[in-house]
Amino acid sequence: MGVSWAQVYDGLAGAEEADSLERLATAAYMLGREDEYLRVMERAYQGRADTGETRAAARCAFWIGIHLAMRGQMGPGTGWLGRAQRMLEGEEDCVEHGYLLMPVALQHQAEGDLEGAAATAATAAEIAERFGDMDLFSLAVHSQGELLVKAGRVREGLALLDEAMVAVMSGQLSPVVTGIVYCSVILACEDVYELRRAREWTAALSRWCEQQADLVAFTGRCLVHRAQLMRLQGAWSDALDEANRASGRSAEGMNERAAARACYLRGEVHRLRGELAEAEEDYREASRRGAEPQPGLALLRLAQGNREAAAASIRRIVAETTDRLRRAALLPAYAEIMLAAGELDEARATCEELEATCAEFESEMLRAMHAATRGAVELAAGDARAALVSLRRAARAWSELEALYEAARARMLVGRACRELGDEEAFTLELDAARTAFKELGAAPDVAVVDALRGSGDAHGLSARELEVLRLVAAGKSNREISSELVISEHTVARHLQNIFRKLDVSSRTAAGAFAFEHGLVVRTNH
Repeated sequence: MGVSWAQVYDGLAGAEEADSLERLATAAYMLGREDEYLRVMERAYQGRADTGETRAAARCAFWIGIHLAMRGQMGPGTGWLGRAQRMLEGEEDCVEHGYLLMPVALQHQAEGDLEGAAATAATAAEIAERFGDMDLFSLAVHSQGELLVKAGRVREGLALLDEAMVAVMSGQLSPVVTGIVYCSVILACEDVYELRRAREWTAALSRWCEQQADLVAFTGRCLVHRAQLMRLQGAWSDALDEANRASGRSAEGMNERAAARACYLRGEVHRLRGELAEAEEDYREASRRGAEPQPGLALLRLAQGNREAAAASIRRIVAETTDRLRRAALLPAYAEIMLAAGELDEARATCEELEATCAEFESEMLRAMHAATRGAVELAAGDARAALVSLRRAARAWSELEALYEAARARMLVGRACRELGDEEAFTLELDAARTAFKELGAAPDVAVVDALRGSGDAHGLSARELEVLRLVAAGKSNREISSELVISEHTVARHLQNIFRKLDVSSRTAAGAFAFEHGLVVRTNH
């Protein structure tokens, strides 16, 4: 049955009793009125304290402190948590002691002590079980699971996340805790590239949100999760719609982080569709809202033919990112840009790091990312036979994960490997399949790449000889070297270059070379 938080709020608007004030605060929070939530919870705290309900007052202080901390107001948040701690001094063992272990776990995590943080969360879960408090149990168990995943104990951590979600699905939790655990578990699954779980729990979160027609809290994050999955599954127009809705809901609920993520997702879809101006604006808006718009912005620069800017951006963000799982999200783009820049050794090092991350964090998605990146590097290095093995593995993995665009990209590279091995029929079949997928997705730049590889259409208006010249320019050859290799005069080479610049709307050899890499006109790079 659906809940109308506006009706709950209106019915409690004149409340004075502490119990009613706590329910009123919950309604305000669910309606996205966080400032009012805090004000009403302070009144509830004071009412509890005035009547000597020490433990209940301490719990109110805990929630005020936690929400302030979540908003980045660490000073006031710490103050309220300290007040809760003092109120429990001298109190016998009670469940509120377990609640106050949660900020202790967060402090351990902030200090880099993941094992200590997980142990503290486990103690809180034991206290919750002893007192039969499902809210605390779910908060503690999901925190413990998230911490174990970050520490590399992925199987143990995911099992605890699943256990927390069983408590959520049972309907025994308070509304605020339900939303917190839903979003935290989904984020943890996304962080460890556990796509199937993220998809399953996002669907459940969507159903929960839809049962509350006027819900604002959590809906922005829910829509962002949905948009991410839609992007991956190829429903790009739907992903844009969800991201737009997420921006509005996140702003309404004062969730700047979710709003920034929604902007970034819009940029990703626009970039993949070849709508580069729109992508640029979305990445800039994500940055204005506090998000790092990478690796999308670096890939945008590559699509614009600016290899130098792309390389500088991706090198900078990879260098400053130390978390292994966050680095893994950047490495495929890093390899792609390094290959376009002719830096094969750097791209190869990326594969080695991805392989090490895969060995530590078991994930089908990570394995697909590694296989695709490795195949692209092997193909660029001239080892088509090894590339074919890696790329077929990647194509299968992405297909099983229902990642349509990534699967099509892998099949396009499979086709290129087949051509390198002399199998033109397989080349045609693979590119036909990839082109169909790109066309259905709306990935216009990739359709153009396939057409150029197949020699269909006018290959951006270039003649066969102009394509030969362009590929040699992209390989760094001088006019004299091109003249010698093609047995034509340097004057003819210069004339071809002028035609190439005009047809591709570029003004330099560097830009022409970047265009060649970006549009698949360089079939093979030898180093």
